[in-house]
Amino acid sequence: MRLPFFVYGTLRPGEVNHNRYLYGRIRPACPARPARLADAALYDGPGYPYAVAEPGGVVHGDLVSALPEAYDELLSALDELEECVPGDPHSLYERVARQVTLDADGTAELAWVYVAGPVVAARLRARGRRIAGGDWLSREPRRDASG
Repeated sequence: MRLPFFVYGTLRPGEVNHNRYLYGRIRPACPARPARLADAALYDGPGYPYAVAEPGGVVHGDLVSALPEAYDELLSALDELEECVPGDPHSLYERVARQVTLDADGTAELAWVYVAGPVVAARLRARGRRIAGGDWLSREPRRDASG
């Protein structure tokens, strides 16, 4: 399936991996469109976020569509970035097809979403730091030991 990608962390516009991975590979006529993923919560990695299935939660992000000629290359690059190994429960992330809702008009669209792998998700649910509001861009900055 050649689905668009729902990005919610470092791949969002203005974040560290957006230009590195998406520039020149996504449709300029269809830039990042604000969207949300229902029944999920966002956890701090730290340094990058993880979406974890949780009823009633919401994760905010953007929907991006790859250029047809760049799709396979982008899919491979994102799997590598996310350390996603299909079928391996110890992968940091797994790529799953999920419905996301566009903020602009409420339209639902099927997209690839990188969610925490099973082992990581269990650890985060047990002792992870949940990002209030489900939006990586509006998270509170982490504080170091000095304050």
